[in-house]
Amino acid sequence: MTRNGIGIRTAQVVQQRATGQIHVYDGLGKGKSQAALGVVLRSIGLGINTPSNANRVLLLRFLKGPERDYDEDGAITALQRGFPHLIDQVRTGRAEFFGADEITTFDRTEAARGWDVAKGAIASDLYSVVVLDEINPVLDLGLLDVDEVVNTLKSKPYDLEIITTGRAAPQQLLDIADLHSEMQPKHHPNATVQGIKGVEIYTGAGKGKSTSALGKALQAIGRGINHPGSTRVLIMQWLKGGSGYTEDAAIAALQQSYPEVVDHQRCGRDAIVWRKSRQELDYVEAERGWEIAKTAIASGLYKTIILDELNPTVDLELLPVEPIVQALLRKPPHTEIIITGRCQNQPAYFDLASIHSEVYCHKHYANHGVELKRGVDF
Repeated sequence: MTRNGIGIRTAQVVQQRATGQIHVYDGLGKGKSQAALGVVLRSIGLGINTPSNANRVLLLRFLKGPERDYDEDGAITALQRGFPHLIDQVRTGRAEFFGADEITTFDRTEAARGWDVAKGAIASDLYSVVVLDEINPVLDLGLLDVDEVVNTLKSKPYDLEIITTGRAAPQQLLDIADLHSEMQPKHHPNATVQGIKGVEIYTGAGKGKSTSALGKALQAIGRGINHPGSTRVLIMQWLKGGSGYTEDAAIAALQQSYPEVVDHQRCGRDAIVWRKSRQELDYVEAERGWEIAKTAIASGLYKTIILDELNPTVDLELLPVEPIVQALLRKPPHTEIIITGRCQNQPAYFDLASIHSEVYCHKHYANHGVELKRGVDF
């Protein structure tokens, strides 16, 4: 994405890979588990569009025991109810953080139970995607044998996609990863305005920014399903016109069942926009998207607003910065705004974020000529 500046690859993909890859999301920043949820949403959408057991997903969640409710549970349950052949979810462990000096027999038993499920799923050839959420800290705590886990992942079926998340991924796992994105928190000590609560930014060269935003949306939709009338979600996406995005079908299914919970809009041409190839339509579409977003922010109607790929839209000078700054300064206190995308020059509204995760790219299969995959990458 360096040709003449920033460009966003659209769903116009002639080829896509058949091989499955091993993804690792780690680091101290926010967005790791959200990225996994985003892939789940895309994979389910692919299965809805292309009904087949070959598009089945397992979401296996360590350190997230069943005694606690999580925001995304409502949306996942709704998708399971509508498409039981597409998603399985298993949760193990305590629903709380603990250190190495606080490990109990229960923790080891639960980790082993989760890993037994994972091994069975990997060997079964029933799934297209297996998400091992928070397995990285489980390995770091010594609750599972790293060598056994790594060897099992290395021997996975040819087409299986495996995603691991959480802090402190061991080096042995990073060594076999095809993709490694590290989320790191960024601070703005010289900002003239203190960070605004509820403004989150995900940027950087690594994979996981839009995917994290989709995961955040799934969490918010789940809250709205569990608490009707209290949460409404807007997913606004720039530079992603046209069709072919696999998450659309899953979002549409949730919209159909819960029309009062989620709205989704795309804007832009179905083509990559480079700085030296901007067209009049790019400006028109960017402004159209901003008018929708600006009205949504000011309305107070939405609890969560996703502004996906707003950063490169601004970086391409398709939108001015100051109206965005003013909209964020005036947003209702209860509204969360999540902004994503790469940019070469950080716009002024970055200083307003209370959470800013920079996604560093340590490995990416695309850099080695490996094609992207529908239902995972787009």
